[in-house]
Amino acid sequence: MNDSRKYGIPSEPAEREVGFLLVSSFSMLPFIAAIEPLRVANRLSGRSLYSWRLFTVDGEPAIANNGMAQVVDGAIDRAPRLPIVIVCGPYEPSLYQDEKVFGWLRFLARNGTQLGAVDTGSYVLARAGLLNGYRCTIHWENLPGFAQEFPDIEVSSALFEIDRDRMTCAGGTAALDMMLHLIAEHHDHRLATAVAEAFIQDIIRHPDEPQRMNLRSRTGVSHPKLLGCITLMEANLEQPLLHNELASAVGLSKRQMERLFSRYLDTTPSRYYMDLRLKMARRLLEQTSLPILEVALACGFSSPGHFSHRYRALFGVSPRQERSTG
Repeated sequence: MNDSRKYGIPSEPAEREVGFLLVSSFSMLPFIAAIEPLRVANRLSGRSLYSWRLFTVDGEPAIANNGMAQVVDGAIDRAPRLPIVIVCGPYEPSLYQDEKVFGWLRFLARNGTQLGAVDTGSYVLARAGLLNGYRCTIHWENLPGFAQEFPDIEVSSALFEIDRDRMTCAGGTAALDMMLHLIAEHHDHRLATAVAEAFIQDIIRHPDEPQRMNLRSRTGVSHPKLLGCITLMEANLEQPLLHNELASAVGLSKRQMERLFSRYLDTTPSRYYMDLRLKMARRLLEQTSLPILEVALACGFSSPGHFSHRYRALFGVSPRQERSTG
């Protein structure tokens, strides 16, 4: 066995060939998490189950958002017919427009290619009109902006979605889970499990598991009533609840709630809630072209002046400056 075969690099035509479109400023982690399971599936099976080809729009190396350059196999206009093509999306998806890429993806779809996306690649497929009528997902940070731009597309907060001939994932290590499910679908669960174990992955996560850590892990707080307050805050950013409504909903007095925030988070309920709303506003400013007034309203601010004042106090720039420098 030569070294390439030993490593899992196919030494003969593979059963399936997977293409990856690398968009400038793509994220390296989900790309690697998507391609490495294919190599390990080859290695563990001793067969050429998968091969892969990498493309950019012009055939030049792709620069990831960490500054690393990835050599590719060629330009999209020289790509062969492939059964699967996965788009690795850009760091700033709200700015991405490339009609050549959109046309190529539409051509692939018409000719039966299964199209996928990792991380913000869902934006690329959506702008090409290729997620209409499909269920998809995207990274949780990008979900509010995506939903605003594409209100008619069914988008979820799942780790990944496989809907007929479309597959999308949230990025990060969710790409590994999506590819493990694909391997199980193409071959069997035992091979997918063996690949997962090779990556020290103790489970193959189900697609509808949450993207984010649970609230207790994210905040370092275990007090159930305080967690209840934060959950309500996160669910009510557009129409913020009054403090007495929050406290009453979890069985506390207003004063008791204030003491819990002070003791466990060293802040006040007002400040914590305000920061949540402003951080959501920042994501909308970065990811959408919504007018600033609409961003303010979406985050519970009825006064543009109050919104701008609070925004500057937290981030050091005004909402308008944030957008112009984004």
